[in-house]
Amino acid sequence: MKFRFPVVIIDEDFRSENASGLGIRALADAIEAEGMEVLGVTSYGDLASFAQQQSRASVFILSIDDEEFSSPAAADKAIAELRAFVSEIRLRNSEIPIFLHGETRTSRHIPNDVLRELHGFIHMYEDTPEFIARSVVREAKAYLDSLPPPFFRALTHYASDGSYSWHCPGHSGGVAFLKSPVGQMFHQFFGENMLRADVCNAVEELGQLLDHTGPVAASERNAARIFNCDHLYFVTNGTSTSNKIVWHSTVAPGDIVIVDRNCHKSILHAIMMTGAIPVFLMPTRNHYGIIGPIPKSEFAWENIQKKIAAHPFAKDSQGKPRVLTITQSTYDGVLYNVEAIKAELDGKIDTLHFDEAWLPHAAFHDFYGDYHAIGEDRPRCQQSMVFSTQSTHKLLAGLSQASQILVQDAENNKLDRDVFNEAYLMHTSTSPQYSIIASCDVAAAMMEAPGGTALVEESISEALDFRRAMRKVGEEWAGEANGHWWFKVWGPDDLSEEGIEERDAWMLKAGERWHGFGDLAEGFNMLDPIKATIITPGLDVDGEFAERGIPAAIVTKYLAEHGVIVEKCGLYSFFIMFTIGITKGRWNTMVTELQQFKDDYDKNQPLWRVLPEFVAKNPRYERVGLRDLCKEIHAVYRAKDVARLTTEMYLSDMVPAMRPADAFAKMAHREIERVAIDQLEGRITSVLLTPYPPGIPLLIPGERFNATIVQYLQFAREFNERFPGFETDIHGLVKEVGEDGKSRYFVDCVR
Repeated sequence: MKFRFPVVIIDEDFRSENASGLGIRALADAIEAEGMEVLGVTSYGDLASFAQQQSRASVFILSIDDEEFSSPAAADKAIAELRAFVSEIRLRNSEIPIFLHGETRTSRHIPNDVLRELHGFIHMYEDTPEFIARSVVREAKAYLDSLPPPFFRALTHYASDGSYSWHCPGHSGGVAFLKSPVGQMFHQFFGENMLRADVCNAVEELGQLLDHTGPVAASERNAARIFNCDHLYFVTNGTSTSNKIVWHSTVAPGDIVIVDRNCHKSILHAIMMTGAIPVFLMPTRNHYGIIGPIPKSEFAWENIQKKIAAHPFAKDSQGKPRVLTITQSTYDGVLYNVEAIKAELDGKIDTLHFDEAWLPHAAFHDFYGDYHAIGEDRPRCQQSMVFSTQSTHKLLAGLSQASQILVQDAENNKLDRDVFNEAYLMHTSTSPQYSIIASCDVAAAMMEAPGGTALVEESISEALDFRRAMRKVGEEWAGEANGHWWFKVWGPDDLSEEGIEERDAWMLKAGERWHGFGDLAEGFNMLDPIKATIITPGLDVDGEFAERGIPAAIVTKYLAEHGVIVEKCGLYSFFIMFTIGITKGRWNTMVTELQQFKDDYDKNQPLWRVLPEFVAKNPRYERVGLRDLCKEIHAVYRAKDVARLTTEMYLSDMVPAMRPADAFAKMAHREIERVAIDQLEGRITSVLLTPYPPGIPLLIPGERFNATIVQYLQFAREFNERFPGFETDIHGLVKEVGEDGKSRYFVDCVR
């Protein structure tokens, strides 16, 4: 299969009619005659930007002309430019071939630190262009052949070999789509290669995901090496499934499990599926609705034992807890010091599981230190096995649903791969999507040093520049009269150039008002700077409402209609991530769109003008101004004191009345009744109740409704009726529309 990676020639005479120009173009023609594309440019331009093109090139050929050495000063300048460019390339790519070419200059004119990075030195008039071209093309092909990791290499070879296949899927490499007009559209949209690569697990030459053989196994081993773990498994249906695999490999009915209350719903599903008895560790929260860390004291073994002893279903259980699951990187980027947790709980809990769906990048930059689960030269536990589940598709370059499970053996407790694979088989499709496997393979290969480090470094740098840009805009508005306002990015107050790149600047320190999480333990928590939560005006971290406010839901609807889609929206905050795919253009567009929102808000532009798609679906807002709508919704939030209500409901006493699996079984057997909101207090839910935002389950099956939670549901009901289009989405809340056209809400409870 032919890939497009041109040979890049950088020579100021590339387009000149002098002897140098004729010579370099003759070389370019000879290279093209060998079947390689050539891209010729006359200068480096911006070094960092040009160096990023290493991902698109097969070779760089750099000119050292006699004119550049016409004087000592000119020579120094030429060498400085050359050194800077080569350094920028090698920061990202240690393997791509780099050649120098000149007329009379030799290696004695080039410093050793540059020479050692080269693959050859071309003298234009000593060999024929054709001979030099063959040498360049040989190096280019060797480099390109080294790039594909094992599974992706095998898949590309299979897709391009022209074999007829008699196995599933039924579209037979895309041929079936060509027999229908709409199928033709589908084929043209996705392309031949994707469809030829969509194959069945019967293809022996590609190996088996289910039993980890062949190129699949080779790629998993390669990824394990890159991610510095003992075992690594690709998962093609997301980290929700990865979490369930980990749990089913270690948890059985009646086992005690220690769980972060701020866990993904897949962990709660695993609790119901395994029949485990959960004992929860409670995280902090601030009044922005941002979930903070579990205090370090909650991890103390004596405190966990007290929680177990006080739990109605756990207190009589025998044996130590089977698993601890912690959300390692909360949605907003709060991290734990993993070594501190390991030191406290090694051997006391069988398995330490870190749900790192939002943190796969951390292993590739020293900035993150011990604030991720498994890394190079990190000490092992003596007894407890460490698992990390990571969403390759969230922060790295995987396709949607690409995930992986990382395992670090303990000194005295090694993974039994056969036993583990029984749980793996329980949750893995027998028809996995091979493009997702390939993306897991490639995403890991992309993080190989030095490229992976450079990608994460770039993400951090772009995130810091965005924060500084937002702060600069705010400072300029603060100098204006009439109380001008602006958005802020949640994080440390000090965004000075000095020190902001250091880890200590991002530590959550005790009592600092910016985070609002109280007296946190020293060195235990850090904020990941690439997670940026933008705070809108109207609410402070203490839960106090201002006279004027701008609910975040209005801002995000505005952004969406202007081509900017955000990840998560709260009452007065919304969230964006600086993944390795973020560009300067993207975050600068965010800044300019927020400026545009501010301008339209200050002018109270009519919604039909600034939110035409929204108004078309909700015509009642047609005559409303943008500022007027913000004022109206803010007034309701303020009157109901919603910030404190939502904080208190998550911190309220949630009493377990049944084991989660037993309560869920009541639903499966239809031994439930649909209870109206006003009658819920004291009832036992049989379903997960999950408000969005933040998408964290509020109640799990088997727990009782309390007055605070009922009050929140009553607020949501009233708000949804008053502000259609801005409805609070609560999974588990059943909506029924009566004959009178009014919506009524219910929850399925144990009968």
